[in-house]
Parts: sequence; structure tokens; C-alpha cells
Amino acid sequence: MPGVSARGLSHEERRQLAVNLTRVLARYRPILDAYIIEFFTDNLWGTLPCSWQEALDGLNPPQLATQLLGMPGEGEAVRYGQEGPRAGGPRVSLSGCNGAIHWGPGLAYRRYRSVWPLTLLALKSTAYALAFTRTPGFQTPSEFLENPSQSSRLTAPFRKHVRPKKQHEIRRLGELVKKLSDLTGCTQVVDIGSGQGHLSRFMSLGLGLTVKSIEGDRRLVERAQRLDRELLQALEKEEKRSPQVTRAGPRHSPHHVVRWVEPTALCKELLLPLEPLPPCGARLLLTGLHACGDLSVALLRHFSCPEVVALASVGCCYMKLSEPGGYPLSQWVAGLRGSELPYRLREGACHALEDYAERLQRAGPGLRTHCYRAALETVIRGARPELRRPGVQGIPRVHELKIEEYVQRGLRRVGLDPQLPLNLAALRAHQAQENRVVAFFSLALLLAPLVETLILLDRLLYLQEQGFHAELLPIFSPELSPRNLVLVATKSPLGEAFSLLETEDS
Repeated sequence: MPGVSARGLSHEERRQLAVNLTRVLARYRPILDAYIIEFFTDNLWGTLPCSWQEALDGLNPPQLATQLLGMPGEGEAVRYGQEGPRAGGPRVSLSGCNGAIHWGPGLAYRRYRSVWPLTLLALKSTAYALAFTRTPGFQTPSEFLENPSQSSRLTAPFRKHVRPKKQHEIRRLGELVKKLSDLTGCTQVVDIGSGQGHLSRFMSLGLGLTVKSIEGDRRLVERAQRLDRELLQALEKEEKRSPQVTRAGPRHSPHHVVRWVEPTALCKELLLPLEPLPPCGARLLLTGLHACGDLSVALLRHFSCPEVVALASVGCCYMKLSEPGGYPLSQWVAGLRGSELPYRLREGACHALEDYAERLQRAGPGLRTHCYRAALETVIRGARPELRRPGVQGIPRVHELKIEEYVQRGLRRVGLDPQLPLNLAALRAHQAQENRVVAFFSLALLLAPLVETLILLDRLLYLQEQGFHAELLPIFSPELSPRNLVLVATKSPLGEAFSLLETEDS
């Protein structure tokens, strides 16, 4: 997705971006506030301007992916010469009566269709312009080209028990933490919310860092310790098979601690060193891979402690942020009118835009799930008007079911009689609007990155207001890991050395 680079913005530019984001989110709030399962009960299609309905009606999923979400695919790609914009220049869209030409760096995409209303084009352009880009600043090597389940950048022992997504994440974040540790003279890394310890193991046994892992769930810690022992045994066997491979010193597993970290109180255990203090004292680097909800906030609050010299945090589960306390953190965002982000908006910010766009491109039958669930909501409201948006456990193989079969199974899951008389004509009419449901959901998804941008921007400003240095870097492939922006903070400026964090190790 296009967007604005979070790195290098001045303090004033960050503040102005926050102002613009709150204004835009307020303008399009009805779309963000809507629940797609209420598409029919609340006539969500009818809430859109008539010109938008006309432009979007009839678009199939691949067209929505390319024309609304801006994903490459359908359309004629034309290389331009001197008459086109300069390579690397801004994206420009020109609309005419026969179609539209979208100029981007190096390519012009000509898509033939009717002209969209300016208000819809403005929504699309604004969503692109104000969201932090999630595209890494380097060419990501295809580490899963040979085998989709095994990263070619990790040796076999570090891939065991780790899914491909996590393999990619622990390698990229671990390597960034190693570079940041070297740049800041860190003596110990603290992995908060470490789970089963996959990141901690890679940093300690793979990269040679001294790591303390803090996790509140004892069962996860016990499993992490078992996996530590398994990995050590595997590494020892590997060394015996390849005696020519030498290492600098003894290996040390992560030190695991069972402890809940509260977002509003300092955790003394987190700040304790594992080894005798060097003359300069403890120099801790805090990290968290998809630290859930307020756990990401806890990392930021601990950063003010004198023992902490650096931070590398990737957040997630924004809907679990407490109010107040978890957001807003900065004085600037807290003072902006319209900065409130209720649960619905924060939950929407966690959706995977790139993944959904890929599903649109494939146009698989699984896309009808939202339409079926919205139709089920109409039947539930008809039977029990007071029962609104009940949770429905996943119904397997939805794409193989007739809509009435889905509704009957859904009624059983919410405790209603599955044999309720159904208006089959109404259900068929709902099913015929499947593409409209997908189009409305795509509109909301287009805006969702703006919410995430405001949350992360608030964290940047919070650190900057305290005199710290902070940047956001997209370090994961967004197709593999949608929450891919790592918040990097230091007490002292890194200068030109900061660019080392963005590079991909060979």
C-alpha cells in the first residue's frame, strides 16, 4: 500500500499529521463505526452517497482489490518515458470519461471503467496519503521460495515448532535488536510477553545476546524451557556433525521469569540484571513481538527508567488498550478534538488489509461469509429483537453451504431454534447483494490503517515529548505479518547509524 514514511518526520510534521488524521477519521466515522454484520439490519449500503453506490455497485472482488484498495493486478501497465512523472515521484490519478490513468513510480496503470465521484476519489487518496506505509524500505528476499513452510534464512533447529510467519518475524526483529544492542552498548535484552520464547531463543542461542524473558502464563514459560533444552540438544548434534564450525563462546539459554507486567506500575523484576553489573551499570534493551494491548504501553512507560537505553516494540490487539491509560499517551493527541478511538475503531485497525486484498484478487467463495452472517443477523433480530450482534462460533466450510443451511446452523449456535420458519425469498435477496457487502467492508478496511497510524503516532509523540528519540520502521513483509511496524526508541540520537536497522542481513 502507498503511504507516508514514518521515519524522518519532524516533530511539527508528526503533530500536523495527528491533526489531519483526527479530522479525516471524524469525517468518515459512520463507515468505521459500522458493523458489517448489520449490513442489512441497518441498511449500511443506503448510508453511502448515491454516487458512491453507483460507482461501487457491480464491481467484482478483483476490481475492488485493484481500483479501491490499490493492489496490483487488473489493468494495463504501461511503461512511461519522458512524458510520465519522474521515477520515485508522487502518485497521481487522472480521470476521464473513458477511464483513469494512475501514475506511480515507473508505471502508469490504465483502468477502463466509469469515472468515480470526486468525493470517493478523495477518500481513496486521503487514505493512501495519511497512513504510515507498511512496505519495507528494502527489497525483501523471498525466504520461502524453495519451501513455503521453511525460511531459508534460518537454520533447521530454529525453525522447529515455529510457523512460517513467526520464523520471518523472529529473524527480522531479532536481527534488528542485535544491531540496536550493538549501537547502544546494551548489556541485556528483556523480551516482554515472550510466550513460548521463540524470539528469545533466537536472540540468545542464535545471536549471542543475554536475554531475560518475561511471561505471565506459567504454562507458556514451562513449554519455553522445554523448547530451550530441545534446541540446545539439536545445536550440539549439529556441531558434532560439523566440527569445523566453531563458535566464540558458550551458549546461554534465555532466563525465563513468570511475571505479569502491569501497564501502569513499574516491574522491578524487569529491570534487574542477570549478570554482575559492569562499571557503567545496567544497560537494558526492551523488546516485545506483538505485545498485546496494554503490554505495549508498559514497554513505553518502562523506557523512562535510567537502566533502559533502547526499545524495539511491535504492538498488536489495539482493541485491548484500556481507556484511559492505553490511549492516548501523548499530551498533543489527548488535546485534539475527535482523537477518541472507541473499541470498534481499534478493533478494525487490527484487520489485515493486504491479506483481504489478496482474497479479493482470488475471488474465492469464502468472501460470502460476511454476507451470510449479515443475513443471519436479520433472522436473529426478527426472532429476538433484543439480541444484537451475538457471537457466532465459526461455521466450517461456509462456501459449501446454502444460505438457509448457514442460517440454521447459526441459529443453533446462538441458542435459537434452527427450525424457525425462514423467508427464503428475503435470504436470496440478501445473497444477491454479496458484492455490495464486500464493497462496504473494503471501504472500512481502506480506512483502518489510519486508525493504526494515529495510535502509533501517539506513541511516537509520547516518547518525543519526554525528550527521547523514536522512529517507526516496517520490518516484516505485510503479507506475512500485517502488524509490521516496529517502534524503535533510544535515549541518545543514533545519527546515520540508524539506517543500519533498516537493512536486510545477507
